[in-house]
Amino acid sequence: MSIGLLVLVVFLALAFTYINGFHDTANSIATVVATKVLTPRQAVLMAAITNMIGALMGTAVALTIAEGLVDSSLVQDGGIFLASALLGACIWNLITWWWGLPSSSSHALVGGLVGAALAGSSNNAHAVIWWQANDASWWLAKGVLPKVVIPMVASPLLGFIMAFVLMVALYIFLFWCSRRLGLLNRLGRTPFVNSFFGKSQILSAAVMGLSHGMNDAQKTMGIVALALAGATAAGTLDSLPSWLSFLRIPESTDGGFDIPSWVIVLCALVMAAGTAGGGWRIITTLGHKMVRLHPINGFAAETSSAMVILAASLFGIPVSTTHCVSSAIMGVGAAKRFSAIRWTVVERMVWAWILTLPITAVFAYFMFVLFDTLS
Repeated sequence: MSIGLLVLVVFLALAFTYINGFHDTANSIATVVATKVLTPRQAVLMAAITNMIGALMGTAVALTIAEGLVDSSLVQDGGIFLASALLGACIWNLITWWWGLPSSSSHALVGGLVGAALAGSSNNAHAVIWWQANDASWWLAKGVLPKVVIPMVASPLLGFIMAFVLMVALYIFLFWCSRRLGLLNRLGRTPFVNSFFGKSQILSAAVMGLSHGMNDAQKTMGIVALALAGATAAGTLDSLPSWLSFLRIPESTDGGFDIPSWVIVLCALVMAAGTAGGGWRIITTLGHKMVRLHPINGFAAETSSAMVILAASLFGIPVSTTHCVSSAIMGVGAAKRFSAIRWTVVERMVWAWILTLPITAVFAYFMFVLFDTLS
């Protein structure tokens, strides 16, 4: 990998982080804006701060992206692998942002990595680590299947179920209060309930922003670290002056590598900057078009999805914050009544979810072929 190509890869990784910030801003603030608990400006500022704090908390997801999905030898053989993956993901993110569809930046990145790996490897079976080489049992699979495909299905289901159950529990509690204590007249819509859950929703939205930064920002930390580690192993950075020695990331004794602090801080700042740019097209889809929300609904949706994302982040699983939040909003809508959900909007979103992995893989595959031909 040449110095120029390394610079391009790092630039594209940071561009992806920035796009992820404004593309996925809606994940943490759509409900709090839709319920008018915060103004859009206040919500974006809170999301930017909490995203940055979350990005500084741990590197488990970053290491999964850097070490668990692809054969790192591909990076030593050519940085066009990472450049192709990032470009494929960026293109799809921009397309879905323009359409106002809350697709997954996480799966766009993973799809890009898979497509570029398949295009760049002479032996495709070794490009992506689908299973342990010494054990073909599917339940011992490592890489894309347990770290992407299974969580891709499980996390939105968990978000939906948890939001549905929490919303039903809140309705039952409020109903009990209204019958026994005479405190409430109209469940979920009285000034008391709106005021209480409006304040609570500020906290739940902040936790949601924290979880988003903790999961999403770490993905590009892994890409930047992977590029630098590959360049270090290939000797590309040997000629750099001593004051740039911080760019070198040597392998550790166990064959992996650590994520440097400066990479963590840089990605956190870029994510926060992208978040501050806003993402109003997707906010409109999530917060207004799919289901009508009140503060109690927003609180339930944000709390449920944040718990799923935080748990996944602690285990280093790169889940889709978009999928979790969208399904949680569906869950609170279904708790009202299934007809409260605008299923035509949901159908468009689900198609975007299904198509993200294969389309970004195709984009990245042809980007790799193009770069390889030009070089």
